[in-house]
Amino acid sequence: MHYKTLMLALLQEDAPRLLQRSGTPLQTLERYATLLKDRHTSWMEALTRQRPASDPRQIASQALELAVQEMRDALPADSPTNAAEAEETLSLDAAMASLRRPTPPA
Repeated sequence: MHYKTLMLALLQEDAPRLLQRSGTPLQTLERYATLLKDRHTSWMEALTRQRPASDPRQIASQALELAVQEMRDALPADSPTNAAEAEETLSLDAAMASLRRPTPPA
């Protein structure tokens, strides 16, 4: 299973700033990939207990879908990380608003 590849795609799609903010993006990716693997394993065990006669490939597939959804739900929203970043965003909004205002007549 390619947990790192899956997590990289999730992080790039849902929380791209998380890897950028991280001082060690590879370690962050590995940590999330390990969590995904652990959740996948847990779901496979639970689904196997619930439906012992089911095809193991179907269980693995469904477990992966559930684990990926859990990880997606657990990822932080891609929003400003600190007050300075939030202020920068607000100042950009203020600048755009001032550009949209009509200029006073001369």
